[in-house]
Amino acid sequence: MGDDIGSHQSRSHPIGNSTQSNEIESPNLEGSFPNENVIEEGAGDHTESTTQSGRLKSVVWSHFKKIQVNGEDKAQCNYCKKLLGGKSKNGTMHLHLHMESCIQRKISLRGQKLIISKMVKGKQEMTSTIYDPEFAKKELAQAIIMHEYPLSIKEILKIYDVEKTVALKLMDTNEGRVAITTDMWTASNQKKGYMTITTHYIDHSWNLQIRILRFIYVPTPHTSERLSTVLAGCLLDWNIDGKLSTITLDNCSTNDSMIEKIKNKLHLGSLLKDGSLLHMRCYGLEIVKYGVEKIRDSVAYWTATPKRVEKFKETAKQLRMTCTKSLCLDCPTRWNSTYKMLDIAISYKEVFCRLKHRDDKYTCLPTTTQWEFASEVCEKLKIFNNVTELFSGTDYPTANLYFPKVMATKMMDKFKCYWSVIHDIMGVTTILDPRYKMSLLEYYYKKLYPADAYHETRRIRKLCYDLFSDYELKSKKSTNSPFEDINSSVVDNSLNDFDAFVKSQKRVKTTHVKSELDLYLEEDILPRTSDFDILMWWKLNGVKYPTLQKLAKDVLAIPISSVASESAFSTGGRILSPHRN
Repeated sequence: MGDDIGSHQSRSHPIGNSTQSNEIESPNLEGSFPNENVIEEGAGDHTESTTQSGRLKSVVWSHFKKIQVNGEDKAQCNYCKKLLGGKSKNGTMHLHLHMESCIQRKISLRGQKLIISKMVKGKQEMTSTIYDPEFAKKELAQAIIMHEYPLSIKEILKIYDVEKTVALKLMDTNEGRVAITTDMWTASNQKKGYMTITTHYIDHSWNLQIRILRFIYVPTPHTSERLSTVLAGCLLDWNIDGKLSTITLDNCSTNDSMIEKIKNKLHLGSLLKDGSLLHMRCYGLEIVKYGVEKIRDSVAYWTATPKRVEKFKETAKQLRMTCTKSLCLDCPTRWNSTYKMLDIAISYKEVFCRLKHRDDKYTCLPTTTQWEFASEVCEKLKIFNNVTELFSGTDYPTANLYFPKVMATKMMDKFKCYWSVIHDIMGVTTILDPRYKMSLLEYYYKKLYPADAYHETRRIRKLCYDLFSDYELKSKKSTNSPFEDINSSVVDNSLNDFDAFVKSQKRVKTTHVKSELDLYLEEDILPRTSDFDILMWWKLNGVKYPTLQKLAKDVLAIPISSVASESAFSTGGRILSPHRN
C-alpha cells in the first residue's frame, strides 16, 4: 500500500570543502592527479637505502612517493595523498615534519589511539580510544538519524533492520496483550497522507512500553477499506493480530467503518469479548463552534505574513498589553490547540479592535457577543486541556485515571456521543485500581444515572467478572494439574489412595472457594497518595492475585489518547506543519 520510512533515495551530499596551498593540486574523484606519472616509490622499511648513484635515500621516502605533476616533481603522502615539494633542492625536512603530523598515518598504525571528546556523566571529557571503522560508521549513521539529516547512507538502513529485529523479539516474548494507537496525518508541503501505528504494552518487568511499529505513506483516497488493509497488514507482519486488546482511533465515521473491516480481517476468537471492546475512541469532545470561527479567522489573518505580525506587535506595544505571547493558529479538530489559540487571542481583544480601524482588509473582527461566547468556551476548554495533558502521558498508564478525572471535572455531558462505548473497559480499569475498586463507580454512577445507578454498576461489575473468567480459563488450559505432571515411576504407589482423596477434597472445596476477584474486592481500598505506582502494586501482588494480575497488565496498558501516534509527527517540523493543516 505504501513505502515505509525506511525507503530512501540515492543522493549526493557535499560534506565540506578543503583548502589547498598554492603548491598542491586538487585530486580528482578517483584520487589521481592530472598528468601524473609515478617515477619512483619509496622502500618499505625505515632504514636508509642506497640509490644506483650511490647517494643515501632518506627513510622518509617509505611514506612518500615521487610523482610528476605538470612537469614538476612532487612528493605525495602515502596516507593523506597531500602533495609537497619533491625536488632535490627542497630537501626532506618538510617531509619529516609532515610525516610526524599526518593524522591519516597515525590512524593507519595498528593500535594507535585517538583522542576524542565525549559526554561522561553530563560533562564533556577527553578520552582515548582505538579507531574502529565499523563503529565509526554506526556512530555516523546514528548522528544522521538523531539530527534528522537526509536518509542517504545505507548504514541507517542497517540500524533500522537491527532495531526492527530487536523489536520483533520483544513483541514475540511479550506474553500479554498489546493496545494499538493509530492516526493519519497529511503533509502540508507534500499533500501526502501518512499513517503511524504505535503499540502499548507492559513488559515482564512491569514497565509501560511504547513502540512505533509502522510509519507509512498511504496513497489517497483514505477510505476505510484502504486504511484497514494497511493496519491489518502491519498487525499480521508483527504477529500481534492475536494479542490485541484495543485500538484507539479518532472519533470519526471513517474510523468506525475501519474497525468493522479490521474485525473481518482478524480472528475474533482471539480478541477480548469477541472484539466488542476493540474500538477505543480517542478522548475528545464536541463543542459548539459558534463564535470561534471569527477569532480563528482573525488569528489566521494577522499571522499570515511577517509584515502583519510586525504590525500586530507594534499595536500591542502602543496599547501597553501585558501579554507577550505570540498568536497561534489552532488545528480545528484538536481542541487543546483551540484552547491555546483562544486563551492568547482573548488577551489581545483590544488589539484586534484597534487594528480594525487601521486595516480595511481586516473584515473578520468578532462581535461583542462572539467574544463573550468565546470566553465561555475557553473557560470550559481549560478544564478539558488539563485533563488532556494528563491523558496524553505516555510514560505511565492512563486508563485507570479516566473515571476519576472525567467525572470529577463534571464533563460527562460532553461525552454522551460515545460514552457508553468507551466507558465499559475504562470501568474495568477503575475497578482494578486498588484505590478505587467498585466504590468510585458506585459514588459517581449515582450522579450520572440517578434512576439506573445500581443497574449500570452491576453491568460493569459483570464485565469485569466475565473478563476474569476468560483469563482464568485460559490460565487453567496453559497449566496442568501438579498431580498429572508427576512421573509415576518416582512416586510411592502406596499413596495413590491419598492422592485420590486430595483430589476429591479439592473438588468439594472448589464450590465454596472465593475467586481472586472476590477476595480483591472485599479488601479495603488503599489511601490515595500522589506517589502511588499502580504498576508496581500489581507487580508485587501477583503472587496473591496471579490471574487478576494478567488481566490488569493488559487493560492498564490501554491509552486514552492517540497522542503517542501523533507524537511521531512532532519531531520533524519539516514533514508536517505544527497545526496539521
